[in-house]
Amino acid sequence: MSMDVSKAIKSSPFSILFIVFIILCFGLISLYSVAESKSLGESNAFLRQLIFLGPAILLMFIFIILPKKLIHEYVYLLYGSVVLFVIMPYFSPQVADTHRWIDIGLPFSLQPSETAKLVIVLTLARYLSDRKIELDHFAALLMPFIIAFIPAIIVLNQPDLGTAIVMMSPVIPMLYWVGARPFHLFLVIAPTLSIITAFDVSVFTSWTIVMAIVIFLSKPKLWNGISIFFSNIFLGLVFPLFWNSFLRPYHRNRILTAINPELDPLGSGYQVIQSKTALGSGGFFGKGWGEGTQTQLKFLPVQESDFIVSVIGEELGFFAISIMVFLFLYLILKILYLAFHSTDRFSGLVLVGISTIFLSHIFVNCSMASGMIPVKGLPLPFVSYGGSFLLSSFIMIGIVINFSREENY
Repeated sequence: MSMDVSKAIKSSPFSILFIVFIILCFGLISLYSVAESKSLGESNAFLRQLIFLGPAILLMFIFIILPKKLIHEYVYLLYGSVVLFVIMPYFSPQVADTHRWIDIGLPFSLQPSETAKLVIVLTLARYLSDRKIELDHFAALLMPFIIAFIPAIIVLNQPDLGTAIVMMSPVIPMLYWVGARPFHLFLVIAPTLSIITAFDVSVFTSWTIVMAIVIFLSKPKLWNGISIFFSNIFLGLVFPLFWNSFLRPYHRNRILTAINPELDPLGSGYQVIQSKTALGSGGFFGKGWGEGTQTQLKFLPVQESDFIVSVIGEELGFFAISIMVFLFLYLILKILYLAFHSTDRFSGLVLVGISTIFLSHIFVNCSMASGMIPVKGLPLPFVSYGGSFLLSSFIMIGIVINFSREENY
């Protein structure tokens, strides 16, 4: 047994850990700076992150040596357990008006939705790899979406829109990986694009032209193509009516402020405005570690998690952010490379799903900090403070290393 464990460790692509720990250093340096600006009575995110780091690394090594066959065999049971797990926060007291955490009687709480992201990927990977699914039919795509949708809708009601979106994000890349028709995946995305583009006539017109070209080149049956085209147009035309007639003014104001924070600079737009100010004031090389005025004077909210990128940008500058983004890009491409060279379908699908989860967090967090998208409250992997997410991130890295060992090639 000890020889098998030793062989598993030696044959694992541990070079990926070098990138992870460099990224982790960015986070610890920034969290220490944030902690220095806190008073003695306030929570020290740096120390709490260090406390979680030990168990996170231990769990990573456990999942490196855990037999892949064992994960594959019990993943459906694990999925059922996770669905129950994400329901449990409803029986715990609310935190910040949400049911996201489970109180376990310790100074910290657990967030089940972080574990659910990985379990969804593992479940989808087994479902798509075990069966020779006829993906030529659109109906064959329904079950993968249902697998992700069940825990996602529970998390959405907590409410946690950002995490629910991340839970759904691996479905389309994993379906594409196993050979689903791009046209069928386009049909899944098209209604959302029809709604988003409906608010501008020129954009909506451009979208209808693109949609018509895609449908024509895909050559569906005549009536199917006509139905798809006009149903999306109808959806786009009806949504503005829903916007004006059914949404109340304060609902519309919330959405508009999320798109343009300057409409409510002292209210819901405050976070993004302060974040953009911090990023812009840092310049190319930053103001210096511990010298950021937005950070140290606490103008920047939620700086240890949601807006950690703004802390890095203000104190270490655009140069440091560029290095961090490059390291993230290398990490994602490395995982996809390992997926491409995997010899079994299950491993390849798991690696694609994990890379999608990481990419979703990186894109949303960085876009949110720069004001490109509304605030969703998603942490940056290995950088933001968050015990549950740090644990799940290192578990995912452990699975990446486990499922991409050299003997698999």
